Amino acid sequence: TGFDSDNSSGDFSEANHKVAEMLDLDPHQSSRTGEHNGETEIQENGIKRHRTSLPAPMFSRSDFSVWSILKKCIGLELSKITMPIVFNEPLSFLQRITEYMEHIYLINKACSHADPLERMQAVAAFAVSAVASQWERTGKPFNPLLGETYELTREDLGFRFISEQVSHHPPISAFYSEGLNKDFIFHGSIYPKLKFWGKSIEAEPRGTITLELLKHNEAYTWTNPTCCVHNVIIGKLWLEQYGTVEIVNHSTGDKCVLNFKPCGLFGKELHRVEGYIQDKNRKKLCVIYGKWTECLWCTDPTTYETYKKNEKRGGEQKKLKPSEEVIKSENDEADDMPEVQDTVQFIPGSKLLWRINCRPPNSSQMYNFTSFAVSLNELEKGMEAILAPTDCRLRPDIRNMENGNMDVASKEKERLEEKQRAARKERAKDEVEWQTRWFHQGTNPYTGTSDWLYSGGYFDRNFSDCPDIY
Repeated sequence: TGFDSDNSSGDFSEANHKVAEMLDLDPHQSSRTGEHNGETEIQENGIKRHRTSLPAPMFSRSDFSVWSILKKCIGLELSKITMPIVFNEPLSFLQRITEYMEHIYLINKACSHADPLERMQAVAAFAVSAVASQWERTGKPFNPLLGETYELTREDLGFRFISEQVSHHPPISAFYSEGLNKDFIFHGSIYPKLKFWGKSIEAEPRGTITLELLKHNEAYTWTNPTCCVHNVIIGKLWLEQYGTVEIVNHSTGDKCVLNFKPCGLFGKELHRVEGYIQDKNRKKLCVIYGKWTECLWCTDPTTYETYKKNEKRGGEQKKLKPSEEVIKSENDEADDMPEVQDTVQFIPGSKLLWRINCRPPNSSQMYNFTSFAVSLNELEKGMEAILAPTDCRLRPDIRNMENGNMDVASKEKERLEEKQRAARKERAKDEVEWQTRWFHQGTNPYTGTSDWLYSGGYFDRNFSDCPDIY
């Protein structure tokens, strides 16, 4: 989550063979040794080794206080607040959105299932996995400049992805992804609504996410849960996801309702997800439970209800080990971070739908990035000649922060903000409206709501009319 100045680069707002060979990392290959500064090694089997660490470790935030900035801004719009670059992570919000694709195998699994219930289970797991990378990610991504783009082609994972910052006020990021085997289309637009509650910052998601399984002629839509960052005044920053997510299959009428539970006073419900899949007649077909930071399971409704009844009656249940229980110091305040071991209480007979990938051992020194996230800003030799000039990898402030040059990064950020301000004033003077390049505003064909739709043509690589934003 993030926020920035009204005069800055925006508010918070997440296959060409030649290009495919130059882009990104397999998240399951966390043991690979990668490159720094441009050279990427080739494995014997021809698969490229991508970097598994950043060029420079994370800059310490211990000497900086978010509250020292926010206390002057209570009652103001968060879009008016400028945050020091030290509170950022070296990724654009467009690159953060791309992390939805880290668990793309769940889309592939949905495509392979003949049973619509199993397809919905896989789609539900994918929707939960999309927010899993945010766990412990308390740094804010850079706000995209108007017209900024990001592309990612992964032949090993079978997809390509393009996103664009299509609006500055309100800040809107649009994205489109498709399977290289023409088996799915995944697209949407995101424009979170930020609220500052004094001790916490809440990002309420806006915008529709759509997944189309082309082989089955099915379309699913949903909206992400609310994300909240706690302890912005004092203490260790921590975040939670909460709210109801409804995934609708517009072809069958099936619906999956997932409840991301709020933490609660003692942290008992922290990270928990619970819900069910129902058919068009509202008959419950299965129950889903787990944690968005760990794993997701499903079982039939009868087994689940029987288990819960026995639990309430004090029947024999799987006992949690001491390390799995909620540990809370007597000196902890209610808004402090609950220390909870992420272990889901397993119901016998359940089926595993998804489990989170392990993070690299040095993740804490890399903004708590996943292996997938570590590679997103990797700029290899020769890539500049292929990418659109608006691609995130070419942003000098993000690049310098990644390399540990914080002073230069801060100055570059200010320069880009000034450049964007000047361009906006020039357009206003000439009464010229901003024209998006790769997306256009339209109507979602399944929900009937306003949406940003991909116009096509990006991978033809005609970038002659791209704006000069860097």
